[in-house]
Amino acid sequence: MQTTSTKPLPLETDSVGKVFVRYLIPSLVGMFMMSVNVVIDGIFVGQRLGEVALAGVNVAVPVFSLYIAISLWVGIGGASIYSKHLGAKRIPEARAVFTHSLALIFGLTLLLAGLAFLFRERLAVFLGANAETMPYVMDYMNVLLLGGFAITVQNAFSVFVRNDGNPTLSMLSLLVTAVCNVALNYLFLFVLDFGVSGSALAIVIGAAIGASVLFVHFGRPTSTLRFVPPRFSRELAMRTFTIGFPSFLAEVGIAVFTAGYNMAMVYAAGTVGVSAFSILNYVHSVMLMLFIGMGSAVQPLLSYYRGAKLAARQRELIRIAVMTAFGAGLTVFATGLAAAEAIVSIFGSFADEVRTMAAAGIRLFFVGYLFMGVNFVMMTYFQTTDQVKMATWITIAREMLLMVALLFTLPRFMGTTGVWLAIPLSELIVLLTVFAYIRRRARTRITANPA
Repeated sequence: MQTTSTKPLPLETDSVGKVFVRYLIPSLVGMFMMSVNVVIDGIFVGQRLGEVALAGVNVAVPVFSLYIAISLWVGIGGASIYSKHLGAKRIPEARAVFTHSLALIFGLTLLLAGLAFLFRERLAVFLGANAETMPYVMDYMNVLLLGGFAITVQNAFSVFVRNDGNPTLSMLSLLVTAVCNVALNYLFLFVLDFGVSGSALAIVIGAAIGASVLFVHFGRPTSTLRFVPPRFSRELAMRTFTIGFPSFLAEVGIAVFTAGYNMAMVYAAGTVGVSAFSILNYVHSVMLMLFIGMGSAVQPLLSYYRGAKLAARQRELIRIAVMTAFGAGLTVFATGLAAAEAIVSIFGSFADEVRTMAAAGIRLFFVGYLFMGVNFVMMTYFQTTDQVKMATWITIAREMLLMVALLFTLPRFMGTTGVWLAIPLSELIVLLTVFAYIRRRARTRITANPA
């Protein structure tokens, strides 16, 4: 069924650059706020409980990444289908996709969290916990596994609100979550002395409060989002999972990245190395979410333009997004070179060995940001344009296949320097394969249409 409305929307009439900025800024701020939740935990735990507790929370962080992965898997997959229906003016179908996706993500989260809770001690060891960090890992992980469904529902809901033309409210929801997380971290750690479990509880409660903010969207006159009676569709579920799979892998890659770097640092430098990496990892979580935010700004626009069959606007959007991503990467790289010691100091007073190692790591690791943003933009493009295999390759290669291979080999010859350089080299290699793929497709089109 199609609606009778044919009035052009600002997405179709405003300049592509203007529309991109309108979505980019709230997306960047929102993703920054999301990453700040984990960084806030690191700052409060590091200041209140010290570097071993900080290392323990860092070991458990992949559980948070898994929740984000699930929410993006279903959220991005469902929202891409939703926006295509919007672009084609098929409103009832769009609403059915929204309801289906929210029900799917709630059930999937409860199932996976329940299984992880049953095997939580084995999971902690797998993630890199040792005798020193295990108590902190378990305290933090237990709370996340029991209440983390609030994180997935809020994140997926915010994706749909953004795709429904309200990126500002989506950003505001994540901002409210971050503010609540700051207040609750202070209350639970410094006033009530709950330990690291209080820090995890602050994230869960903050996410629940942030999710409630999103319900304001239903009262907007221009809102298309509506809950309809849910009906499970195997075909729709498979389409959602297929389209969103690269986003899921990108977040799972964060968990693999954290676990892989923890293991490599244990091998190369022991607990000192893990503490140094934990500082960088909190910084990286912010940078990574900013680059993911660029992809998140591109996704609803690409999906809408595909549904509306506006190919020229798609091409212009990708050109602007790639240039923006590279410029942002260059800025971050320069900042890391100039302010490495200052960045380390934010997280507390550490032993000189930890400070020196972390600062050196920032200067080496930040090289990867020159390439990372472009990789995320291109992954989103391939994902949204049904080139899922290439999108999947980008996500698997950059923080799984290539990174793991480099972590196994480089530290044997270069020590901790090899650990820091694994991601920059992985991102560079992936970007080169993206350029090769694009050139090969261009040559194929020319051959198929020589005139």
